[in-house]
Amino acid sequence: MAHRFLARRIWTLSVTDVRCLPSCAVASSSFSTSLHPVSRRASFLAPSRSLAVSHAVRRAVSFNVQDNEDFTERVINSDLPVLVDFHAQWCGPCKILGPRLEKAVAKQKGRVAMAKVDIDDHTDLAIEYGVSAVPTVIAMRGGDIVDRFVGIKDDDQLDSFVCKVIGQ
Repeated sequence: MAHRFLARRIWTLSVTDVRCLPSCAVASSSFSTSLHPVSRRASFLAPSRSLAVSHAVRRAVSFNVQDNEDFTERVINSDLPVLVDFHAQWCGPCKILGPRLEKAVAKQKGRVAMAKVDIDDHTDLAIEYGVSAVPTVIAMRGGDIVDRFVGIKDDDQLDSFVCKVIGQ
């Protein structure tokens, strides 16, 4: 009896985890189970379609810069104000600031975008924008630098910085 309960508990958790995956991962998996009828599996897969849309929207608001052309297209030519987070994998303060900054951007519900630039991969962009220390965050609107800061900030300071950038 305890084994069945444990098996159900594990199955429920794994189903919940799979629901959180992007739709391509769910669509490409070809598993079936005899524990649930076909209608249950169909309803299980249905939410992934709506998750794919919200995942795409989230990706559009916060993204990693791939190259100079990508930076020009998605940052310089953006209709939205963009916060450009210059960071490095080895930087401790960057690892703290990144999630805080993403949270502050998410609070604005699409009124501002966030571009992440790894200075080790895109040294030319770091030099072009005068980044001499990380983390450096540059706020851009219409291709022009509006504001910038270097170092780590707390949540309230980040919220006020983002509000100032979007003009609130």
